[in-house]
Amino acid sequence: MINLGIIGTNWITDQFVQAAHETGKYQLAAVYSRRLETAQKFGEKYGDVEYATDLDTFFGIEHLNTVYIASPNSLHFEQAKQGILAGKNVIVEKPAFSTPKEMDEIIELANQKKVFFFEAARNIHEKAFKTVADFLPFKDHIIGADFSFMKYSSRYDQVLDGQEPNIFSPHFSGGALADLGVYPIYAALAWFGMPKESLYFGQKISTGVDGIGTGILRYDNFDVTIRTGKIGDSFQQSEIYLTNGTLVMNAVNSISEAVFHDRDHQRREKLSVHQLENPMMEEADMFAKVILNPTDRELGTDYEEWVELARNVNQVIYDMRKSAGIVFDADEK
Repeated sequence: MINLGIIGTNWITDQFVQAAHETGKYQLAAVYSRRLETAQKFGEKYGDVEYATDLDTFFGIEHLNTVYIASPNSLHFEQAKQGILAGKNVIVEKPAFSTPKEMDEIIELANQKKVFFFEAARNIHEKAFKTVADFLPFKDHIIGADFSFMKYSSRYDQVLDGQEPNIFSPHFSGGALADLGVYPIYAALAWFGMPKESLYFGQKISTGVDGIGTGILRYDNFDVTIRTGKIGDSFQQSEIYLTNGTLVMNAVNSISEAVFHDRDHQRREKLSVHQLENPMMEEADMFAKVILNPTDRELGTDYEEWVELARNVNQVIYDMRKSAGIVFDADEK
């Protein structure tokens, strides 16, 4: 059983804890919050849970072996580092870190301390995502792709009122690309590999980060267009263009429908995909398998591939952000 601790008491943390419990491989053991009342309110429905209002106490809980971090983006690095130094596995909500420098340091430190680091990019762990991966032909049969994930954030109302919520703040490494843009970029790199060039044309809002934007990932023989945003809504499907047809998906962040329009045979082929009620359950289960079976070679290979993919995604997002002139406080560290 994995004794799980959490940093961050928002809705996504609650969803992850529920998913973790559904796997039967985790038990919530500890909750950190700066306010005791907030920690207790979050943890009371999960049984016997310890609470901490400072990180030294939290990471000092001996039976706690894995920590899920869902604090504001800019805090991930220091909290993950402290957890690893305390001998804990860390699951860091996407985007895990603000810069390639932070990512490299955490990966190296986790290897030194013989613990695991996972970026919680849930879409790549879903069975539906792997079904699409198995369906795709060799890259020389791909001629392009168009991925979209755009959803209006109610926090933007605060920006319009002159405020600066964390998810729209350069001080906390926010913005559309760093949040929702992670999903289509993960999809592109997991399915097609590392691009030769990464560009981003972001529309900045008053806080200095991007509210909406379009990215281009350039490969040897095709381009992938990325559309993302948090100040508008998109109902556009995502598509992969092949030499013999087009694969149409309802999304790349959580695939529940995928249909291949076969031009050569003039037919539609529906892929067998579905979405779980809790979309975080599959990633929680995969992380648990690695943690509970540290000497399993096949799982070890999977883990190394996830880490390298996380490193590459981080680099691409950084390159795209720089191309758009979006600067975070973390860039100066």
